[in-house]
Amino acid sequence: MLKILFSILGLFITSCHLSANEITLNTTGKPPLNAPDLNGFMDLVSKEAFKRIGYTLKTIQLPAERGLKNVNAGIEDGEMSRIKGLDKLYPNLIRVPEKIMNWQFVAFSQSPINLQKGWKSLENNSVGFINGWKILEKNVPAKADITKVRTPNQLFTILHKKRVDIILYERWGGLLHIRNHNQKNVILLSPPLAEKQMFIYLHKKHKKLVPLLAKALKQMKADGTYNKIFTKILKPLE
Repeated sequence: MLKILFSILGLFITSCHLSANEITLNTTGKPPLNAPDLNGFMDLVSKEAFKRIGYTLKTIQLPAERGLKNVNAGIEDGEMSRIKGLDKLYPNLIRVPEKIMNWQFVAFSQSPINLQKGWKSLENNSVGFINGWKILEKNVPAKADITKVRTPNQLFTILHKKRVDIILYERWGGLLHIRNHNQKNVILLSPPLAEKQMFIYLHKKHKKLVPLLAKALKQMKADGTYNKIFTKILKPLE
């Protein structure tokens, strides 16, 4: 009887330990960067980094704006990929200083459009992008006719139906969507409108993990793990 009680107690302690060492991050990306089975590029990078500091990663996908509010309130533990500076808008978030990757914010259309003037090139065009993407909300000119949607599928649908002239999205996700849906009429415009370093943010209750996670990410880049994941997931889309 005593053995059984100790066994049950051991299982309980183990369960509590595993639960305590579990981190949930909100992700706003789609394949090939994020996927429900955690096989996207950023999923694999984050999962390995957390594993190296003794944590198991779980993800949840919420709309961009709602995700930030939830993490700031401590409902989720963090955000997987956001631009620098969001801690000024959401004071309970702490940025992990080592970037997870660079995102290129690019434009897609069904006809050539000159983007040499950067964001200003979008003036007098109808432009679609995903609600809550702060860099786009901040930089798309007020003179543009703006349509905001919730998902990438909606984004490419409004372009396909010619409800907008241009859509703005992340480079890798856009290229994968075009390939998977055989949308040969969609053009990736150049140059990119912006290239930004993307960072993991954690709620302040996990402050002690920030330097540990930054160190783990640096180690992955130094030992070749990071490049191995890039070669497997993203390089085939180039």
